[in-house]
Amino acid sequence: MRHLLVILLNITLLSGYIKAQETPHHISNTAIYDFIDELANKGIIEVNSAIKPYSRLTIAQALKKANEHPSLTKRQQQEVSFYLKDFNKELTIGKDFDKRFDVLYHSDSLFKVTINPILGGQFFNNAQSTEYHRWGGAEFYGSIGKHVGIYGSLRDNHESRYLGGSQYISKRPGAVYKGDGDAKDYSETRGGITYSWNWGSIGLHKDHIAWGNGYSEASIITGKAPSYGYISFSMTPTKWLEFNYMHGWLVSEVVDSSRTYLVYGGDREVYANKFISSNMFTIKPMKKLYISFGNSIIYGDTDFNPTFMVPFLFYKSADHTYNSWDNWVGHNAQMYLDISSRQIKNLHLYTSVFIDEIALGRMFDKEEQSNHIAFKVGAKVNDLLPNTSFTAEYTRVRPMTYENFVPSITFKSNSFMLGSYMRDNAEELYLAVGFKPILGVDIIANYTWMQKGKDYMKILNDGEIEEHPEINPEHERRGLPFINELRYKNQSLTLKASYQVVNDAFIFIEATKNEFSGSDKELYTNPFYLEGDNILSFGMNFGF
Repeated sequence: MRHLLVILLNITLLSGYIKAQETPHHISNTAIYDFIDELANKGIIEVNSAIKPYSRLTIAQALKKANEHPSLTKRQQQEVSFYLKDFNKELTIGKDFDKRFDVLYHSDSLFKVTINPILGGQFFNNAQSTEYHRWGGAEFYGSIGKHVGIYGSLRDNHESRYLGGSQYISKRPGAVYKGDGDAKDYSETRGGITYSWNWGSIGLHKDHIAWGNGYSEASIITGKAPSYGYISFSMTPTKWLEFNYMHGWLVSEVVDSSRTYLVYGGDREVYANKFISSNMFTIKPMKKLYISFGNSIIYGDTDFNPTFMVPFLFYKSADHTYNSWDNWVGHNAQMYLDISSRQIKNLHLYTSVFIDEIALGRMFDKEEQSNHIAFKVGAKVNDLLPNTSFTAEYTRVRPMTYENFVPSITFKSNSFMLGSYMRDNAEELYLAVGFKPILGVDIIANYTWMQKGKDYMKILNDGEIEEHPEINPEHERRGLPFINELRYKNQSLTLKASYQVVNDAFIFIEATKNEFSGSDKELYTNPFYLEGDNILSFGMNFGF
């Protein structure tokens, strides 16, 4: 590992002049991501929206290109100027520009750094009780010289009542909770260091990533699991080709009994190793059309394997070199495809396909097919009416997608799904209307309809095959019907209004009406949300 990083760093030293330092801007700042998306849909900029987070430099260059563009509305021009108060720091040395408020900002030809607090709180009322989530901490980001970007953050969280959990179907970000009783605490630290040159960058991170287009959620890697450590490599050798790669250290939460030992007060449990390698090639055959494809592998119960650090491999085939494909020592590979088109002004059309397993020879055989795939298709239109957006998106996840009989190589980290929050054998329809009447004000109404069938993996693990005649005992993973028995359903209607007072400082209010049903609704829904169908929430935050 150390030798590989040294080699990569040496390569970059020979790669020519440095374009700029790059630090990622976290995906939780949905306001700036939505505005960049709006500019791209309008045709003012181009962006590869299948790969997030964007770097602060990418956002800064997009805003600079959009600034004073003749087709911007008054509100959009004000918004560009507003965000440049922050992101101009990537393009300017010193403080000679209209800059946002920062607790500490230093900039000279060698060193830049920004330091700010992170503060926030949110209250939830379900007509029976009022609970809250508060958080606090600090963040920094900056650069050293012409090559190196640095960033880091820490936030400590407290929930008056347990509001999350990996066992529930929820879009709430994943967290590793601690503490007894109903109240829960957790902390989240993120950060990294990057080295950039004129056609690429490498980095070492503990952070979130989101791959795949989608507005309800990303469609390939959603970024909802707790952050984990990973090495990144990206390059853009030509205008029509982009490549992204990451190798991550996941958390299996599968106890390795051979390494577990007794300490004072009990056992020190040691988890089995678990890793992910993933790549994505993006080509642009014509203007505003992006076609992305790649593959990944989850491997575990073994030491780090440098083979999977080779960025460009087809990992399933590489796995066959080390493990026979017809026994349980192999690992869990995936493939995916994402297409994004903004060729029609103000319209974004997109689709994603995640392939966990597919057999082309029997893919149309109803009883023998093993098409474990998830797909998303959607469209978003901006400015059909002034300052409005309309989104329609459908997602389907077929049975056994993301699942695996070997618990240490599932598509999860800390027991949270890396893919769709719905898990397998489920579908979702997402409709949204957004309205931005003036600078800083964002109003969005969305309707989500989702339903889920039986959990086939649980049935197989519990040995209940004889009770489910649709499962072939000899080929348990083949021919499983999609939602032939509805076990969980939720319809939710949400109205949210937020106001960005100054850069990164928001006040917001949100009202949600849920309608849960199905025999598994207690299994998949946090008890707080079952106590009342109507949830009223409000809060504020500074930083992310």
